[in-house]
Amino acid sequence: MLNSIRKTFRKYNNFFFNFGMIITLVFFVLAVVGCFYTPYNTTEMNVALKNSAPALAHIFGCDNYGRDIFSRVMEGIRNTFFISFFTVLIGSLMGILIGAISGYYGGKLDEILMRINDVMFAFPSVLLALVIISLFGSGTMVVTLALGIAFIPSFARIVRSEYKKQASLDYVQSAKLMGAKDIRVIFVHILSNILPVLVSSVMIGFNNAVLAEAGLSYLGIGVQPPEASLGRMLSEAQSYLFLSPWYALFPGLAIVFMVLGFSMLAEGISAAK
Repeated sequence: MLNSIRKTFRKYNNFFFNFGMIITLVFFVLAVVGCFYTPYNTTEMNVALKNSAPALAHIFGCDNYGRDIFSRVMEGIRNTFFISFFTVLIGSLMGILIGAISGYYGGKLDEILMRINDVMFAFPSVLLALVIISLFGSGTMVVTLALGIAFIPSFARIVRSEYKKQASLDYVQSAKLMGAKDIRVIFVHILSNILPVLVSSVMIGFNNAVLAEAGLSYLGIGVQPPEASLGRMLSEAQSYLFLSPWYALFPGLAIVFMVLGFSMLAEGISAAK
């Protein structure tokens, strides 16, 4: 077991993977800590501190309501991180199921599933999410579900392609000859062999989910007040770009570095194949 772990770390020991992992871990820690602790109450207003510049007491400064920006960025990172996690979880699980069945069995089933998938894929993920949100309303749960559904087609296409390649290989035929049932071949033999592609796709999915969630919140249909959201903070900061540029700077940098971390992880995994 230890040897297997060492081999895995050696395989992915490259600059992109290591740097991406460091950035992602920093944001993961901030997201987890943000669940239990922030330096200040994120909804507490103080008119005396309205638009105040970064200082020791408020290292990212304060917004137009006198709220601590660092605390709100922590809460925004938490919301974005966990919405992205559940978005990718829904999209990848359903996409793997659809893509695996479609790619492994082929035939009419493949045709039907892929035509439905193509119809969904024809819509940009954010636009498809907007349609779902318009039907069921805004809010964290609805946005997560909407983005999760919107991400299914991309995962399904990737998994289907990989399963079509693997289904005719010798190890799959050997497993069948030895009496392995289809469900074991699909979810044990083949799935374990396409994990590097899947993990890389999941990291890209995280990247896209962060941007999609920030975009929806920027439009006012994502995370709703009084909860903090990085996208909504950018939207609110537009009117204060010259008066207090730090209001837009720090949530903007948080989005940029989150995306950079996931992108570099995906690049590092791809480079190690």
